[in-house]
Amino acid sequence: MKLIIGLGNPGKQYEKTRHNVGFDVIEELSNQFNIPLDQLKFKGQFGMGFVGTEKVLLLKPLTYMNLSGESIRAVMDFYDIDTEEIVVIYDDLDIPVGKLRLRQKGSAGGHNGIKSTIAHIGTQEFNRIRIGVDRPQNGMSVSNYVLGRFTADEQPIIDEVVKRSAEACQSWLTKPFLQVMNEFN
Repeated sequence: MKLIIGLGNPGKQYEKTRHNVGFDVIEELSNQFNIPLDQLKFKGQFGMGFVGTEKVLLLKPLTYMNLSGESIRAVMDFYDIDTEEIVVIYDDLDIPVGKLRLRQKGSAGGHNGIKSTIAHIGTQEFNRIRIGVDRPQNGMSVSNYVLGRFTADEQPIIDEVVKRSAEACQSWLTKPFLQVMNEFN
């Protein structure tokens, strides 16, 4: 079973914000794979189904970003999923808007959702898709920036990168993550 996790914050006020781009990818995958996100359990919203012969679980932790690892750990434990079988999708301030970076390990880089994930799963070695949202300009706080929406110029770029992230996830269902990294980085 493959577990695909998108990080974000629950609630209408956070929809379509920079910090919720991981949730956006999960919604895209839900539509593409025809896997409804119709279950609420493990402090998250999720759906499960088959894509070809691969069993896939899509997860949006509903713990708020800083506690994302609680939901991820609970799902991994219940379904006995190894870290090699997960991918975590999230926003990254250190990457320009619309760029993707796929990695198999690394530090949290200041991202509280990844800090929580590392703490709860006990390793920095897990597949991840980082979506660039760039850094705030003109002295805006990081918090206000990531909880803000994309500009009218950025939104079409983000819509495209959400689709590319979904394509990378789909590719991972049949190929090793290292090969997917080479294809999508």
